[in-house]
Amino acid sequence: MAFANINGTVLHHEFLTEDEDAPTVVLINSLGTDFRIWLPLLDELDANWSILLYDKRGHGLSDRTKAPCSIDDHADDLIGLCRHVGIKKAVFVGLSVGGLIVQSVYLKKPDLIQKIVLSNTAHKIGTADAWNARIAAVENGIEPIADSVLERWFTADFRERNRADLAGYRNMLVRQDASGYADTCAAIRDADFTGSVSAIKVPVLAIAGDQDGATPPDLVRGTAGMIAGARFELLAPCGHIPCVEQPERMAELLTEFIHGH
Repeated sequence: MAFANINGTVLHHEFLTEDEDAPTVVLINSLGTDFRIWLPLLDELDANWSILLYDKRGHGLSDRTKAPCSIDDHADDLIGLCRHVGIKKAVFVGLSVGGLIVQSVYLKKPDLIQKIVLSNTAHKIGTADAWNARIAAVENGIEPIADSVLERWFTADFRERNRADLAGYRNMLVRQDASGYADTCAAIRDADFTGSVSAIKVPVLAIAGDQDGATPPDLVRGTAGMIAGARFELLAPCGHIPCVEQPERMAELLTEFIHGH
């Protein structure tokens, strides 16, 4: 385990460094998860890649700051963490809220980003009313919403066939800090990159799950359509967390995209 004090917040991270001439990839995970969500994908990726994993503030073993935070704050955390571990340029893979964080990083420091993968995310996610309701629901813990969240994360078939895995991911969700979860809900609620997503000039791959209940395919496809030259891929069957439900296919897409022109 590795920890770094970035912008006054202690962030838990791992920087898996291999061949310095191989690609460097930064993975930013979704709301209510820690970086273990990427482990099934790592098993499928090139072992020579250098990969940065981290728990965003309010998640996993990272600090939760006392003041409310924005997506821009999360982006500043990630920029500082990249500086801390020595990353000068990388491919950024943002899942769900991670995709919002990547969009903010690009606006703040575009020279840090070589390519972008927007997985199950969009220029704007959800409505203020929906996020306010989610925040109210987790006031005393994440348990009351856990089952409905898992229905958005994974397809019915996956949930039926992988009962033990499902229980494990449920444990991960409900053991996240409820206040940190609510803070991140508010950050998502207030984030809107509708007017700036078209400014992205690096290559972009957008990935959606055909049964994603959080960021439906049309939303992801619409975001890709706002970025010149962006490529859209639909995974099936798949919910909101393709690195768990479709790790082999996601790894294939990432490998092709990262090594492509």
